Amino acid sequence: MTERSFSLQELVEHDGQDGGKTFVAFEGKVYDLTDSPMWIEGDHEGEHAAGQDLTAAMADAPHGAENFVDFPVVGVLAD
Repeated sequence: MTERSFSLQELVEHDGQDGGKTFVAFEGKVYDLTDSPMWIEGDHEGEHAAGQDLTAAMADAPHGAENFVDFPVVGVLAD
């Protein structure tokens, strides 16, 4: 099965608002965080919003990439 490729414009459509899916990108992979209790309505503790590439933001996060391992990869971020 071919992985879906998301542009930044497509990724922003999955912002978790109005019952929609909560997707974020990190290091080129797109993760589905819809079922995470830490991402209610696409908001992560008032610090980050879904529908974005969080690669740069993770450098300042109090946790690492290990927080993504329990969530499905739904595609890749297009260059």
